Amino acid sequence: MRLENHYRRAVRSCRGSGFSLIELLIVIAIILIIVAIAIPNFLRSKIAADESSAVGNVRTITTASVVYNTTWGNGYPPSLGNLGGTGTTATCDQSNLVDPLIATAPYTKSGYVFGYVGQDGTVSLGGGCTSQGFLGYLVTATPLNSYTGVRSFCSDEAGVIHYDFSGATSASETACNALPGL
Repeated sequence: MRLENHYRRAVRSCRGSGFSLIELLIVIAIILIIVAIAIPNFLRSKIAADESSAVGNVRTITTASVVYNTTWGNGYPPSLGNLGGTGTTATCDQSNLVDPLIATAPYTKSGYVFGYVGQDGTVSLGGGCTSQGFLGYLVTATPLNSYTGVRSFCSDEAGVIHYDFSGATSASETACNALPGL
């Protein structure tokens, strides 16, 4: 008898210590509300970080183009590939001035595609170079999709970085310079 009473008390105390279905549903609803608030803020933060990275990379390409121009005597680089390189010795064709991710196809980093186009005519071939450089250039950064960025960016030899809220790639230096600057 004594053992039976002890068993009944133990069963009763176990039943009272669990969660009811209503309590569980309330907790799940609260978690879903918190997630619904947090995810859009997280996405906005990620877009801002990707855009900041793209601006930094456009600035790096712009600076590297000026360094290339003064170092190799071949004008501005013939292509984005000329600014990259993986070797230990810099050459006119692989100057090792930018991250190899940006300087090799598909030219993407941090959710942006980078482009580089020579402008304003070519210069005389510099010593040790296999391709003629240019008198000017246009560098662009275009978001891969709306989750990686909203704005596109561009710059030319003037060094001012411009942005476009439509996310479209600038077709020319004139179109780039018509956009607002950072």
